[in-house]
Amino acid sequence: MKKWLKLSLWIVLIVLVGIQFVPVQRNEIEPVTNADFIEHYESPIVIGNIIRASCYDCHSNQTKYPWYSNVQPIGFLLQNHISEGKSELNLSEYGLLSNRMKRAKLKSILSQINDDKMPMPSYLLLHSEAKLDSLKKALLVSYLDSILVDIDR
Repeated sequence: MKKWLKLSLWIVLIVLVGIQFVPVQRNEIEPVTNADFIEHYESPIVIGNIIRASCYDCHSNQTKYPWYSNVQPIGFLLQNHISEGKSELNLSEYGLLSNRMKRAKLKSILSQINDDKMPMPSYLLLHSEAKLDSLKKALLVSYLDSILVDIDR
């Protein structure tokens, strides 16, 4: 039995070392365009800073990868999370959406923020700067509500 345990541990160790050499396709940082949410609405600096800190790592082409993204299998999981986030909402391409889609995305964003589902609690464990305290949340919700009203006009 002890021999099997030792062999199993060696196999796990070899696999963990081996996957460090498997490349992960990263979210390439692209130049910011007028389609970017913050640029599109000419958002105030304070709002732009909140959105960048709380949303852009997973929902834009401007991901800032933490050091631990280079350690596998964490890097694989992180990239999968980012890919899923961008497929739901890519703030770097928001301005390219129709007004109907912009409205739908804004309503979804507001719902996620109001229900404390975004930023995700798992993300906040290692990114405390992304937390929306009551003031940031109020500012962001008010700002997004005002955009929603403008779209409906």
